[in-house]
Amino acid sequence: MACTGDDSPAGRRVIVRQWFRIAAGLLVFAFGVHLTIYANIGLAPWDCLGMGIARHTPLNYGLAMTALAVTILFIDLAMKERIGYGTVIDALLTGNFVQMFNALNPLPENQSLLVGVAVMMAGFVFMALGMFFYMREGQGCGPRDALLVGLGKRLSRLPIGAVQILLWAAVLLAGWLLGGPVGIGTLLSTVGAGMVLQMVYQWLRFEPRDIRHKGVAEVTRLWHEGGRSRGSAGKRYEGGVR
Repeated sequence: MACTGDDSPAGRRVIVRQWFRIAAGLLVFAFGVHLTIYANIGLAPWDCLGMGIARHTPLNYGLAMTALAVTILFIDLAMKERIGYGTVIDALLTGNFVQMFNALNPLPENQSLLVGVAVMMAGFVFMALGMFFYMREGQGCGPRDALLVGLGKRLSRLPIGAVQILLWAAVLLAGWLLGGPVGIGTLLSTVGAGMVLQMVYQWLRFEPRDIRHKGVAEVTRLWHEGGRSRGSAGKRYEGGVR
């Protein structure tokens, strides 16, 4: 799939459908995150930090992650990174979706390491699928991804992988100091999540680097143009890939 350069006016219904598909993708992604938490063998750095914040505040995990994502969103804006409506939807919904799944899960806490590893790997698959549904709409990266890009620009002498390791290390240290769960699942998340993501994307024949993301200003302009140009003009725009 290739990135589209078509900037023709999009009908408002098309944009709204994209927002619903983004929310649906985040719901799938959140279920995957829930599985990594239920695995009970240690959390990925950002989830560890979210759990740590929840331990020391009146917030539950979902609200802690939402507050953290909104904070990162403002940092992204301060670094002048491109923010899309998808970025905002991600910041507001994902943590609360995970909290919903945590609350609805009727199963007892997992105590088996083997089961935990299997459940965590399944969680990675759902996370990759959710990211696919979310990212293909081309309305912005998640707040944490935008933060990584912003830091990468400012630490240009370092490979982006090294910047990511430094960021994750800082986040994990903060989460651990706050009492967030750290274990073999933390290492598995750091190494395994990316491998599963790559396999799922190869299976789907999806290349996220081909996506042309539209910022808030651009989609807002398309929204207004879509209101004036109905009919066939709105049908020519269908997200960031074709």
